[in-house]
Amino acid sequence: MDDSETGFNLKVVLVSFKQCLDEKEEVLLDPYIASWKGLVRFLNSLGTIFSFISKDVVSKLQIMERLRGGPQSEHYRSLQTMVAHELSNQLVDLERRSHHPESGCRTVLRLHRALHWLQLFLEGLRTSPEDARTSVLCTDSYNASLAAYHPWIVRRTVTVAFYALPTRKVFLEAMNVGPPEQAVQMLGEALPFIERVYNVSQKLYAEHSLLDLP
Repeated sequence: MDDSETGFNLKVVLVSFKQCLDEKEEVLLDPYIASWKGLVRFLNSLGTIFSFISKDVVSKLQIMERLRGGPQSEHYRSLQTMVAHELSNQLVDLERRSHHPESGCRTVLRLHRALHWLQLFLEGLRTSPEDARTSVLCTDSYNASLAAYHPWIVRRTVTVAFYALPTRKVFLEAMNVGPPEQAVQMLGEALPFIERVYNVSQKLYAEHSLLDLP
């Protein structure tokens, strides 16, 4: 459970999502990528139990960094500019994966779904009693988010692995913001930043019928 990088705490990561929204409420991709990297550090600090998510997230972040550093980088400044660019240039596989399996729209959708799971799980940790079983909290969050997009064998493997999760107290201490009660308070203050980014992204994808990209 040790964090090999000093200075890390989850509050800094969660609050960094505030920087993802500009004054027009566009989701800026550079801070979005940076914030996700912080979440990966948190997941990795908990051991290999969440590697099924963190490894996939890292691969998706690498795709987005390539798009941000590529010749069309100006179109990938924000989620809104990316969606407009890829749809207008037919760079998104809308019905089946074929020519554009690494489109920005598809890639961010996978990150978006994972963000929803983590948001639900952290909210569950915040509101649950001290003796709550983290395996139940994590399974409930997974079933309400990512499970719908995974085949049965993955769902089964993942939910079985959740039984090995550490206690709620250990999770809260791993956030490196002080004792458990202080971590709970921090989550109440910081989780709304993730929720706002998620909601803006969800609305954008829904408006363009992109929530079920293959």
